[in-house]
Amino acid sequence: MLLELVPAYDLGLVERVALVTGASRGIGLAIASRLANAGAYVAVGSRKNRPDAEAFCRRLQNAGHKAIPVVGDLIDPEALNRVVEETETKLGPIDILVSNAGSSHQHNLAELTLQTWDATMHEHLRAAFLLTQRVIPGMCARHWGRIVFISSVAAFNGGLVGPHYAAAKAGLIGLMHSLATSFSSNGVTVNAVAPALIETDMLKELGVAARRDLSQKVPVGRYGKSEEVADLVLAVLRNPYVTGQTILVDGGIYPR
Repeated sequence: MLLELVPAYDLGLVERVALVTGASRGIGLAIASRLANAGAYVAVGSRKNRPDAEAFCRRLQNAGHKAIPVVGDLIDPEALNRVVEETETKLGPIDILVSNAGSSHQHNLAELTLQTWDATMHEHLRAAFLLTQRVIPGMCARHWGRIVFISSVAAFNGGLVGPHYAAAKAGLIGLMHSLATSFSSNGVTVNAVAPALIETDMLKELGVAARRDLSQKVPVGRYGKSEEVADLVLAVLRNPYVTGQTILVDGGIYPR
């Protein structure tokens, strides 16, 4: 019996307004590029790198996409509110939030200070919470929303950066589960994507020998690419039946 042919379902990203934090480089830049190519209007978030964010937006605009830079330190709640307000004023209500911003400075337990611990929690976890708290009421009112937190495999195996980073990334997964449970019936999906050993500035800070040793530990035999993370994020954003999930993109480092 021949299968019945059905129309492709609406991918739902065309003219959706997306805020991507930490999007002036690396994984965030790749995600913002993919969203723009999918037809979304993109706010390119950056903590302080306005020149790179503006240059990236110009490239997107020259390619026919709608994109704006939004610059602010998300540790500061007032700056965070300004980022949201600027996005909504210039592009419209936020339909998609990809919380990607965050730095990664290596510290072991002995040298880790309370100041660094708190700063890491604020940057990775508190900012994601505050952003979500700002945008999710509008998503619920429109009965459509997509939220993705960029976590890390460090949430499962401790990682390379230190306990502060692993704890913050694990916290994002707990936050994701709570939000997904609370808001799925409102048409809002919430998920986490957890990369590992992606070819970004964090890896470039390691010595050549250390990088070579690490790459040999990846079952697929190489580091991942920012674009590979972005492709997975876009697949999650497009699928209205995926929520409450943590999806790893790690070359097989942490099989589950």
